[in-house]
Amino acid sequence: MVIGAGQAGLSVSFYLRRLGLEPGSDFVVLDRGPGTGGAWQHRWEALRIGSAHHINDLPGMDEVGVSFDTADRAQPAKDVVADYYARYEAHFELQVRRPIDVKRVFNRGTDLVVGFEDGASRPGELETDVVVNATGTWGSPFIPWYPGLNDFAGRHVHTTGYDSAGDFEGKNVIVVGGGTSAIGFLLELEGSAESLTWVSRRPIEFLDEGELNMEAGTAAVAAQDEAARNGRALPSIVSGTGVPRTRRIQAGIDRGTLVAQPMFAFIEPDGVRWADGTFRPADAIVWSTGFRPELRHLAPLKLREKEGGITVGAGSSWKDGRIFFAGYGPQASTIGANRAGRQIARQVVALLSNL
Repeated sequence: MVIGAGQAGLSVSFYLRRLGLEPGSDFVVLDRGPGTGGAWQHRWEALRIGSAHHINDLPGMDEVGVSFDTADRAQPAKDVVADYYARYEAHFELQVRRPIDVKRVFNRGTDLVVGFEDGASRPGELETDVVVNATGTWGSPFIPWYPGLNDFAGRHVHTTGYDSAGDFEGKNVIVVGGGTSAIGFLLELEGSAESLTWVSRRPIEFLDEGELNMEAGTAAVAAQDEAARNGRALPSIVSGTGVPRTRRIQAGIDRGTLVAQPMFAFIEPDGVRWADGTFRPADAIVWSTGFRPELRHLAPLKLREKEGGITVGAGSSWKDGRIFFAGYGPQASTIGANRAGRQIARQVVALLSNL
């Protein structure tokens, strides 16, 4: 059973099929989304292919005749990804079942059972030998707690709930976060909001345009892998790699839009206040503060460690060898998910052969 049909789930499914398993009978892919595209289908309309993080092609996508490298950079990323993934699923006949929302994975004696609800909220169960969890993070948004958080009279909007700048016309807006999503929101809101303030819990490291900073990127991925192997909560990738200083971003810096303030200390009903007493009025706080792995449905298996994470090595749980994790930790990027897909598929086939 593959849970999730985003980049990680589709990558694993491709390699399972290539290794001889039949979609729909030997393995089944469940996805709760209403359509194709994984988390991309839920992203905001203004996010274009040209301004999104580089999207790597899925394995075998050249057979489908499409590539993100040649996609129209002016098109909404959500639409392009949904279209390409739909073609991919059809071409390889992956038979993804949707919308299926997996609620819990549990043991019934020696059997592994996946409990779910379909699009009409009707419950169901499926028994399986192996689970590949590819649920990603979109369904588990993270908003850090600050004093006064629940007393704010305005709107709290996480990345998952952001639709368009038009929703903030004439409003005083605080954007929280140090990654590319926060920057994208700021550049879009610049022409709509009455006032705009950017705050971040850490200084922003802007990299020269085109600079890959491979050393920092490798270190960030290694930190994620080390945390996963030791069952700790996963650190941020962006905090270890920095933000590319593109021409668009540099222009925003020059205009004064992309100048981050230190994190505020308190939230008041009508704004935010720093420790030195400085106050900014706010009608909305946009929390571009990331996500946590979506693992609630695995809680009955008791895989979580006291350190806060799940111990995962080489893609599989160290507590239960029947549970694999695709797109977890260092695999969370499109290229990481593709590499993990091959590794996990081989392990799944080897485990099934032993069974």
